[in-house]
Amino acid sequence: MGYVYDFHDARNYDGWLLKRKNRFAADLESRLMLGMLDPAAGESILDIGCGTGASCLPLLEKGLDVTGIDPSPYMLDILSETLGNRVSLYRGVAEDLPFDDNSFNHACLFTSLEFVDNPQKALEEAFRVAKDRVFIGFLNRYAITGIGRRVRGIFTPTIYNRATFFSVWEIKGMVRKLMGPVPVCWRTVCQLPGPWGTWMKQIEGSGLVQRFPFGTFAGMVVTLLPRFRTRPLAIRYHPKKVGHMAAGTAGCSGMAPSNGFETSHRQSDEKR
Repeated sequence: MGYVYDFHDARNYDGWLLKRKNRFAADLESRLMLGMLDPAAGESILDIGCGTGASCLPLLEKGLDVTGIDPSPYMLDILSETLGNRVSLYRGVAEDLPFDDNSFNHACLFTSLEFVDNPQKALEEAFRVAKDRVFIGFLNRYAITGIGRRVRGIFTPTIYNRATFFSVWEIKGMVRKLMGPVPVCWRTVCQLPGPWGTWMKQIEGSGLVQRFPFGTFAGMVVTLLPRFRTRPLAIRYHPKKVGHMAAGTAGCSGMAPSNGFETSHRQSDEKR
């Protein structure tokens, strides 16, 4: 199951989003998700580890049919207070999603893969329930701020002590292991710790800058390819028969099977 946010974690996270600096970062992350996922209005999406709804809101504003699932009842309560019945909510874990295959157009894991026990199983489940694309947003192992968070965690207990940081190459390796050579695209944002301003937003929005693998937040989109289950069709073999003897048995007795050509040829020789 991994780490489940308690009441204090849920409130602290919700308060973290209210700070201007953090809102700027969250906006960059949401823009990256929507830009890479490129969903169409009316499509369905499953937000795996939806938390308090920071990733659900931009999806709703895009006109998507959003379903959220999270193991923390405290997170779900805050999300329900904020968004009401605009999101269908479920309590569950990423490694065992209570949905049928291909139930949604898309799925996303928005900074939730870091807190599960089995990341590969969580990805496998996301690929199972989605049929078009899956967005994976995660905290970058090689980001400057990510390193700082881990160092601070040595001296002060934080939520990041319970998180597993990934690199772009680690996530890509898990995707390839599960899905084979499917199309994969990645970008990163929040390259620098600040200060934040209009000019910084322009820099962070640059496609060239987003290709640097050192941003605090990394996003990856996996385009799913249709798979077909096949099974061998048993075709019963019926041997041809010559008279009352199977075609393959004549050779066993040392006799060559006769045919019409040999008979007509023998008759013409006798007339001569």
